[in-house]
Amino acid sequence: MRVSDFDFELPPGRIALRPVSPRDSSKLLVVRQQGLEDHVFRELPELLRAGDVLVFNNTRVIPAALSGNRIGRGGTTPKIEALLHLRLDGSRWKAFVKPAKKLEAGDRVRFGAEGKVCLLGTRDATVEAKGEAGEVTLAFDFHGPALDEAIAAVGEMPLPPYIAGKRGTDEQDRQDYQTIYAEKEGAVAAPTAGLHFTPELMKRLQAARISQEFVTLHVGAGTFLPVKAEDTSDHKMHAEWGEVTAATAERLKAARARGGRVVAVGTTSLRLLEASGLEPFSGTTDIFITPGYRFRGTDLLITNFHLPKSTLFMLVSAFSGIETMRAAYAHAIANEYRFYSYGDSSLLFPVS
Repeated sequence: MRVSDFDFELPPGRIALRPVSPRDSSKLLVVRQQGLEDHVFRELPELLRAGDVLVFNNTRVIPAALSGNRIGRGGTTPKIEALLHLRLDGSRWKAFVKPAKKLEAGDRVRFGAEGKVCLLGTRDATVEAKGEAGEVTLAFDFHGPALDEAIAAVGEMPLPPYIAGKRGTDEQDRQDYQTIYAEKEGAVAAPTAGLHFTPELMKRLQAARISQEFVTLHVGAGTFLPVKAEDTSDHKMHAEWGEVTAATAERLKAARARGGRVVAVGTTSLRLLEASGLEPFSGTTDIFITPGYRFRGTDLLITNFHLPKSTLFMLVSAFSGIETMRAAYAHAIANEYRFYSYGDSSLLFPVS
């Protein structure tokens, strides 16, 4: 399909720069083939059925946006911005850097040298390899937990460009840009559909006999990259690491066998469920879902509102139908829904 088929006009004022408080007071648009319904997110227990299963992504966002300087080559130390997006092992990360033209394989970069006290020494890394579109492989001098601590000390929360371009990152974002059930560190972008859940709402869902399962997909910075191809078949997704345990897969299949529905909380959970096919899974996935895809492991989807021409708008169009989603987004814009990571949410029913 043409990427332009997924374009729409979004007024800049509809982009949320902060989340609402409390989180479950956000708007919730229910999208069915038969029509649209406006709700509040805290009404979710009444919109689902006893026996349904919510599948959450329990990844935890790390402060993966790093600033530093190239050192050890020539008389200049140009500033380097790096966004970590895929951990390769205990000391190596793939990252997107700016300006990429200032780096070559073998260069050294010192992160966190400006404005922050370093308790562990400098955070130096070697550019091990240089790829396309500003991607490099960084081999840090630290390893394992020491590296994690170093990154946490000097890194910033990696807010999406549409927020970071309008305001600076602050300490409040360390709380706001994290789900209440975040557990396993490794993501550089939040599974934002989960940001609407509060402890009180989780308890009400349990009381309504709507169960909860957790999977892990470490969301990468590739989720922010624009689609530059003109045809969807020419776009390449970046790989992300995920895991569905054997016990979780069995419980999900058992719930379905009893008539329950698998409800993916966010496109990250959905992509992992589809990559696994509700079977045990541990590894990387670069699954790219566009209209025509046949869903295997997901019955309903909770998700925020996405960017024009993005892979995520393509995914929701595959799930609920492109014309249905165009109508839903037009309704959301007209009724002042808030868009993107800190915005409002939707509950999508599939194409029948």
